Amino acid sequence: MALTLKSGFSFDYENLFGEGKVTQADLDAYKEDLKKAHEAMKVMRESGFIKAHLSKDGAPEKVYFSKLPYITEENGKLNLNSPASIKRLHDFTERIRNNVDAVVSLGIGGSFLGNKVLFDIFCGEFWNTWSPEQRKGLPKVYFSGQNIDPRRTGDIINHLKAIAQNIKTHENRKAKIMLIVISKSGGTLDTMSNFMVMYDELLKDNDMEVEIVAVTDPNMEKKTLLKQLAVDKGWETFAVPDGVGGRFTVFCEVGLSTAAVIGMDIEKFLQGAQDMDKACQNDDIMQNPAMLNAALKFIASEKYGRDIEVMMPYGDYLKSLSEWYIQLLAESLGKQFDKDGKEVCYGRTPLVAVGTTDMHSQTQQHQEGKLNKIVQFIKVDKWAKDYVIPNIFPEMQKLADVSGVTMSEALEVARQSNADALISNGRWSACFTLPELDEYHLGELLYLLAMSVAYEGELSNVDAFNQPGVESYKRIMGPKLQDVKKSKGL
Repeated sequence: MALTLKSGFSFDYENLFGEGKVTQADLDAYKEDLKKAHEAMKVMRESGFIKAHLSKDGAPEKVYFSKLPYITEENGKLNLNSPASIKRLHDFTERIRNNVDAVVSLGIGGSFLGNKVLFDIFCGEFWNTWSPEQRKGLPKVYFSGQNIDPRRTGDIINHLKAIAQNIKTHENRKAKIMLIVISKSGGTLDTMSNFMVMYDELLKDNDMEVEIVAVTDPNMEKKTLLKQLAVDKGWETFAVPDGVGGRFTVFCEVGLSTAAVIGMDIEKFLQGAQDMDKACQNDDIMQNPAMLNAALKFIASEKYGRDIEVMMPYGDYLKSLSEWYIQLLAESLGKQFDKDGKEVCYGRTPLVAVGTTDMHSQTQQHQEGKLNKIVQFIKVDKWAKDYVIPNIFPEMQKLADVSGVTMSEALEVARQSNADALISNGRWSACFTLPELDEYHLGELLYLLAMSVAYEGELSNVDAFNQPGVESYKRIMGPKLQDVKKSKGL
């Protein structure tokens, strides 16, 4: 039982829907609510309006993430993706090709997590060990700003200095280092503290040239702190647009700046998201991937207590996708109050797992622990490179028994076995299948998940686009830092 799109992307919900699971009667009971949610998505697409949504400053705010897959002149007025902005990203790629040795992307939350998904999937673990020729002239890439960790910050600084020393020794020139600092306000403590420490230390090194690119609020009339710095210092800038929360920014210049650095096919990525958006405009829930996904998981949580979602991709480089989903689900739907001001304390809890790794750690809990989980698998149908497991130890029967199949076939057997074992004990699961792990299908998947939380926000009557709980600790942190400074006599 699966919803399969023309692209081959598939949502298999057989182990989540039917007798003994979420039933057709359950869906029918929410028929009117689903209709209202779907109408709300139509209004959001057309006008950006979401009922009761306010910015963190308490002012009415439009929601524009659903416009991001579309590259239009109209979007340029909103600092979203336009032909001009996409061309500028391509120009950025060519400007840094064979001209920048290393890039450090500094961001936190959506300004880190979405970017890391793109890097992990399209570069992998060993990108920075490849030669410039293997990277097609593109730079090494590092990430910082996602924690205020003095040891790791120092390690990156020292590593960049070592790169510079090596270039000086072997090429007799200065290393060219680019810091891409991502913060809409410029006041993000985690990111800006790392940036200031790193920038200060690197400027002291005579063996490198340091360039800054700021990804921030584009407003020129009321400049943010980082925008003002960029203007004063002459730094190149990209936009964090209004109406696009951090967890949705992988589709705008926040994420696409990283895509440009690694030479990703940006148009293909956005086309996948666009085609998924069109599929999610279908009025029939059984043909609308986001509405169906949201409805099944919402009902599973509210009626059957399955309020933990284990995001379990089968592939090492997809782990960061699970980590991105953690923020998307938790920050969008974990809300104390609904849109009418009623205390509801709603939210499903997301967990990260990776197959087959966590079949040897978490699966015991999934299989026999509390009946409060749905395991959401992600599988890749066709891998770009595959290997046949060879029969090099024929004298060892147990090893000989697994030979002759490809690694991807063994991986899928493991996933299917996990799903079969879970459902045999009343444990529910579902599976997203990507025909290939490329830009187009990744765009489909990420957009499906983003649109799903938008639907679930309507079903649960909570604002899926604010994060008041995050603002709470920020209000406490500022004064506490000032107390530290006073205690030091600063």
